Amino acid sequence: MAGGIKITESRCRGCANCIRSCPTEALRVIDGVVRLLPDLCIDCGECIRSCKDRAITVNDDEWDLIKTREGLVLMADPAFYVQVGAYSRPRLMMEALESHGYNDLSEWASLAFDLSAFASAKIIREGGENLPYISTYCPAVIRLIQMNYPELVGRILPVESPLETAVTIWREETGAKENVTLVSPCPAKATLVRNPVGRKRSSLEYVVSVRTVIRDMLACNVKVTGAKTRPVSGRWLLWSTSGGEARHIASFFDKGFTSISVSGLRNTQDLLNELELGRLSGVDFIECRACDLGCFGGTGTYESRFLSQLRLNNIDAEWMPSSEEMERIRHWHDRGVWELAAPVVPRERLPLSKDIKEAMAKLREMDAIYADLPHIDCGACGRPSCRALAEDIVRGQGDVSDCVFKMRERITQLSEEIQCLSSKLPHTLHTGRKRRRS
Repeated sequence: MAGGIKITESRCRGCANCIRSCPTEALRVIDGVVRLLPDLCIDCGECIRSCKDRAITVNDDEWDLIKTREGLVLMADPAFYVQVGAYSRPRLMMEALESHGYNDLSEWASLAFDLSAFASAKIIREGGENLPYISTYCPAVIRLIQMNYPELVGRILPVESPLETAVTIWREETGAKENVTLVSPCPAKATLVRNPVGRKRSSLEYVVSVRTVIRDMLACNVKVTGAKTRPVSGRWLLWSTSGGEARHIASFFDKGFTSISVSGLRNTQDLLNELELGRLSGVDFIECRACDLGCFGGTGTYESRFLSQLRLNNIDAEWMPSSEEMERIRHWHDRGVWELAAPVVPRERLPLSKDIKEAMAKLREMDAIYADLPHIDCGACGRPSCRALAEDIVRGQGDVSDCVFKMRERITQLSEEIQCLSSKLPHTLHTGRKRRRS
């Protein structure tokens, strides 16, 4: 199934910058062109950041086709509403969407994010051996844990993404059956639609990037006044920045809630390493975002993440829901629409073989090949590491000669052999014997 990453081979010049940035070694550069191993990809978007030739991009659905359909329904990520100076306040962006004729689900999104925070607080409050719990909001982080930190999957909160929950509530309250398009700030949330975690099928049908929709709206130059929109809580919009989700969950605690929030893939990996080593005692909740500063740092956004952060800081958010809002939250909490349909489980890396004995034999062969490689992980072979090259060789997808250092050793050996051979003459031309006279 297609993920959130799209590769345009004609633009790739084989620079290999992308393979060094991938945290799961899902990329190879073979014959001068980048190749993606979908089973290893977590759609974090780091390869997009490192590609200077735009050979790797967010895998959008066809927006020009989607927007022509009657009754277009958009479920926009919170990061979408702080992207443009012309629509600097969320209510202006909501009005712009309505002026375009798009059905914006922000009203149900506000409820769904409240519900997710309330459900998370209830689970955390009950505690248990799984503390600290880990947020499920960033799909890239969840897939990273599944791939590289399988021992931590039990700490992932069994709470559905509020983007999914919002669509579910909207359908049940209105009876609507129209297809819903997710406006995503990153490739990770594209996989929320195409290959969701914890459910067989997403409640969303299509996905387009924030950048795509924003450019289309700016081209139309929609005028807004801020007078036509309904008031919507600003709490859910703060999930787009690092710490916003934790702050929302904390609002349902009187006291005794401790959380850690980090953003950026490197910081996320460092935090998960410490958690795996048992160094984070006394923490109740961990919020990780793969993108710097949060979701508006995603590779599918339109404007500077720093300007988006500035606009978000100016949003007034009343953290405690009103009594009417709490009544709706408790109603939908009892309905269980916030729960993951299935538990999150580890993702096994590509096995060397389905047969255990054969797999063990190939593993020994791989270890032997790896031991003979230089162990400097230069990437010149088109693999992210020497071990990845050894694995590819065992799989029949590479050769020792792909390593430039092993190739140099071989060339040296051949040159010595050639030099040795060149010093020898055929017996018929040997100068050590005198020619017989007739």
